[in-house]
Parts: sequence; C-alpha cells; structure tokens
Amino acid sequence: MTDTAVVTGLGLVTPAGIGVPASWEAICAGRGTATLEPGCGAGAGAGAGAGTGAGAGAGAGAGAGAEPKPGVGARSAAGHLTCRVPGFDADSLLGAREAHRLERFSQFALVAAAEALADAGLDTDGWDGARVGVVLGTAFGGLNAYTVAQQALDSRGARAVSPLLLPLYLPNMVAGQTAIAHRATGPCLVVSTACASGSSAVGVARDMLLAGRCDVVITGGSESALTPAVLSGFARLGALSGPGDGDPAAASRPFDTARDGFVAAEGAGVLILERESHARARGARIQARLAGYGASADAHHPVAPHPDGTGLEAAVRGALADAGVAAGDVDHVNAHATSTPRGDAVEAAVLARLLPHRPLVTSVKGVTGHALGAAGAIEAVCSVLSVTRGTVPPTANLTAADPECDLDIARTVVRRRVDAVLTTSVGFGGQNAALVVTAP
Repeated sequence: MTDTAVVTGLGLVTPAGIGVPASWEAICAGRGTATLEPGCGAGAGAGAGAGTGAGAGAGAGAGAGAEPKPGVGARSAAGHLTCRVPGFDADSLLGAREAHRLERFSQFALVAAAEALADAGLDTDGWDGARVGVVLGTAFGGLNAYTVAQQALDSRGARAVSPLLLPLYLPNMVAGQTAIAHRATGPCLVVSTACASGSSAVGVARDMLLAGRCDVVITGGSESALTPAVLSGFARLGALSGPGDGDPAAASRPFDTARDGFVAAEGAGVLILERESHARARGARIQARLAGYGASADAHHPVAPHPDGTGLEAAVRGALADAGVAAGDVDHVNAHATSTPRGDAVEAAVLARLLPHRPLVTSVKGVTGHALGAAGAIEAVCSVLSVTRGTVPPTANLTAADPECDLDIARTVVRRRVDAVLTTSVGFGGQNAALVVTAP
C-alpha cells in the first residue's frame, strides 16, 4: 500500500484538564495531579449512569510478584493516591439524558471524541458512516456500574440491579456508544491489552486503514476504574505508590530513585486517523503521520516484565521497521514509565540499548498518573503534540534520576524541532505495544 495513516484530530480528558489545551498546558508545566483519598480508595459511584470512579490498573511491570510489599496493609488503611479528572460534569458536557445512560469511561471517550472530530473538521452528519471505524482500548470497562450493581444485589436483591447494568458495564460499549453518537457504521471494536490497550487500539486502527477497510477511524482509549477492589488488588501486588508523609502531587515520579509505585488515574485520549489520500482529498489539516506500530508478548509472567525487556525491545524494533525510521532518527521518546521500580528500570535499559544516541525521554505520568487502558492513547496524543508544537514536555517530580535509568530525561519543557517520536506501552500479561509518530 502506498497510502499512509495520518492524524487529523486530537481529543483529551485527563487529570491535567478537560480538552487538549488544558491538558497540554499542565503537562508542559509539570504539575502533578495526585491526591490522597482516605480509606480504601474511591467510592463506587452514586449511580449506575454517571459513576464516580477513576482509572486504576495494570502497570508496565508493577515490580510485584504474588506477594505484597511490606507496609501495604498500612497504606490501604491510610488511603490510596489517585489522579482524577477535575471538574468533569457529564450533564453539561453531554446532556443529562445522554450522561445518565453512559458509564464514566464512556463519557470520557465521547467528550474526547467530540473534541477530536471538531479538531479534524469532520462533518459527522454528512459523512459516509460505512467508511468510518471505531477502535478504542480499555482495560476494565465500566467497573463503577458493576460495583454499584453488586452492592445493590447483596443488600437489596436482584430487583435492585439497574436494567442499564450491561449497557453500562460491558467494555465494548465504549466503542458502541461512540459509533452510535456519530453514526459510524464501519468496523467497531474494543481492544483490551491491559495498560497497552490504548496504544494497541491505535495500532489496530492504523492496520485497518492501511488494509482499506475504512477511510476514517476514531481511535484511542478510555478508562475509569478506581473502585475499592481494583485499588486494593493493586496495593496487594505492591504496585501502587504509598501515601507517605510528603506532597501527594509529587508521588508519581518516573525514573526517580525514590519511586515506589504508580498512582492510578482515569482519562481518555482520542485520535482521528485517516488514510492520507482521503485527508488530502477533503483538504484536511494533517498534523502528523502514524508511521509505525509494533506489538509483542513477553510470554514470561502475568504481572512482571521480562527482566531483559526482550518483548518490549521486539515491539520497538517492529514499530521502527514498520515506519521505515532508523533508531538514530528518533528525536524523542514518550515512555510508558509508570513510576514502578522494576518497570522503569527494564524500560530504561531497553531504550538505552536501542537508542544509544540518547534522544530526550519523557514520562507524562508524573503529571497525569497512570490511566491504565487509556494511558497509551493519551501518550499518543502527546506524541503528536510534540511534533506539531516542537515541544518535549518534562518528566514531573524527577528529583534524583535512578542510575539504573541511564537516559537523557527531560526535566523541564524543551522547545525544539521534533520529527520522530517513539511511544511505548506495556501491560500485565506481558503485552507490549510501540508507536512511531512522525512529522507530515
């Protein structure tokens, strides 16, 4: 195929802000967003429709095996650190009637998709919906609605369970509801590869475009799963950062010597991908090319990364080869780096091995926390913004870089030309994904 996949629209809903301008400004400012929630994590949500949970999930190499870390019980009692989307009013953003029938992870996706479609200048009323696909990633689906339903069942019986439970909870509904909202009648699916879900979805969407199945794909990822059970599960694995006695906003500290786990987050990132010929025919503004995608499995351990990073290395090599980009041409890496001791070190070793010319490396999770199935999509959006705006954002909360993470890590915002960005994602199950974004 001579056609390529290009990015024409972007949308974000993150703990850094609602919308691309707010999120990007806070990410570039390096403002951490973590706060401490007392007790055993977030509430399950006041209602099955809107929900109130946030993302909490499977990080790249949680640095944990089957046994919890010392002190985890005390941490759980004190509370969990989370990064929530601030001021998200689904009723005003989507309309009260629409918001009521959507779980929070679907609400995020619809808001981000609407922004991305507007950014792309696409008229969804007049388009050929059969040539429009939807491919979104999520790790957990609508766990807030499920938690509410289980509590209702346990306390009041079966008739107390909402008839909306399945349309709210099922993971595929985030893609289905997006397709309904925009009359997209082409291929519609959800990709779930734990914390690689968002990147995997974008890669699958690219493949779909290049196979000629669609002209346009709404793609990315969305997550909101900060339920007590999920947070407790990650705490028992020793994957989460403890509340400690310091500033909660500084708890997510990728690559830092003091990192002790990730801060669970929620959010969504959406990209509009088009075949280049289609975008040019309609006079669209092409922001970047989605030049390459690589994927692999460690086939090693359910939650720990391969100690040599062989799976991640294979995904990165695959993405670079797919893009036709030499390793030495990578200007910037938007890394998965979740702030776990083992995961960050393994990823850093892979990047140092493959990219000896030492491009600037960033993990935006210092600001946003780890949005699980949405993380890779949020970081893909940030990678496009680095290309379009000539900006490498900082890695927030990096005070003392771990000597094991021997990389050129951006500590402050850097303004420079960026022609090629590598972004990486890793999930439980040993699932790896890498994307290469280049200038148009």
